[in-house]
Amino acid sequence: MPKFTYKALKSSGETYETVRESADKFALYREVKSEGDTVVSVSENKSGRFSFEKINNILSRVSMHEKIVFTKNLGAMLSAGLSLSRSLAIIEKQTKNKRLKNITVSLASSVSGGKTLSEGMKEFPGTFSKLLISMVGAGEESGSLADSLTIVSVQMDNIYKLQKKVKGAMLYPLIIVVVMFIIGTLMLIYVVPGLTKTFKEVNVSLPLSTRSIIFASDMIKNHSASVFVVMAIIIGILYAWTRTRKGKIALDFLVLHFPAISTITKETNAARTARTLSALLSSGVPIGQALSITSDVVQNSYYKQVLNESKISVEKGGSISDVFVKNDHLYPIFVGEMINVGEETGNMAKMLMEVAIFYENEVEQKTKDMSTIIEPFLMVFIGAVVGFFAISMITPMYSIMNTV
Repeated sequence: MPKFTYKALKSSGETYETVRESADKFALYREVKSEGDTVVSVSENKSGRFSFEKINNILSRVSMHEKIVFTKNLGAMLSAGLSLSRSLAIIEKQTKNKRLKNITVSLASSVSGGKTLSEGMKEFPGTFSKLLISMVGAGEESGSLADSLTIVSVQMDNIYKLQKKVKGAMLYPLIIVVVMFIIGTLMLIYVVPGLTKTFKEVNVSLPLSTRSIIFASDMIKNHSASVFVVMAIIIGILYAWTRTRKGKIALDFLVLHFPAISTITKETNAARTARTLSALLSSGVPIGQALSITSDVVQNSYYKQVLNESKISVEKGGSISDVFVKNDHLYPIFVGEMINVGEETGNMAKMLMEVAIFYENEVEQKTKDMSTIIEPFLMVFIGAVVGFFAISMITPMYSIMNTV
């Protein structure tokens, strides 16, 4: 069994550190607790031996749905009057995700050792977002942790649902493109070689488009391994480029200006910005910090820039709404006007929530109609591909008929 070095707290208040063998951290936690002590911190003594459990812990991740359930359940338990330590212990028993179990045990140990929940969460930046940590911290400071957890769970749930709707709407065109690629590949492998043989037998002059298709067919049929390696390299280079700053900006620009999805992209970012800001402000997070966190939540670099400009404007004593109104090519004018009303009435959180609900409904409706919106573009694309192939292969056939 693996060995663990842990620090524990006795009921008398005395702390001690020792080493013990145990099946895992959970078993160690329960063993020490049954002895009347509380684990403050624990770490596994690393050994060189191979362990599938270690690999699993490294590769496992906590999904957004699991984070939402964790946050929602924790808020509900605290609202019902349970202590934070007991709530975490119950969640640790309920969850099936090994990584989340480890994290929950660590959070319970941190809380038992005198740390706040937000301080414990900061040790897991890959699992807990800045939004969640900041709202938990604000709830702890105001004494309304349960309310903050409830608000942020609703916020995360709405963002998650919005993402699923947009991804679901994009699934239809993606399937069409993949099916076209498969059919095209099969035609290049099985149909084109037969026609190529006929063209060679009659020694007919071939146009450039036909020669291009024949070249592609020969490459896929006779050098398939090389083709797939080259494709993998190109995809890898493109992916690496999109991870760079210039590549990310170029990709964000393309998404913002692609005809079929530009409106949905803008309204999705408007809804996400408004809901995140509303949740943070209603929990008592300062406006400057709220704008900074919201900048981390939105994915598009152009929207990040607007939020950073808003933060600078606030720090200089300016207005947030002026920055949003100035960038009406990104945020609909309605967003800036509602923020302006919120600034004037001192009720910005409520105004932003109304904006979020409005644009979430708009996105929901548009995603339902996505197939109708994208269908014309797909038809033109499919027609162009089929037309190119047909003309390229039929033109030489006419030449053959004329020479006979």
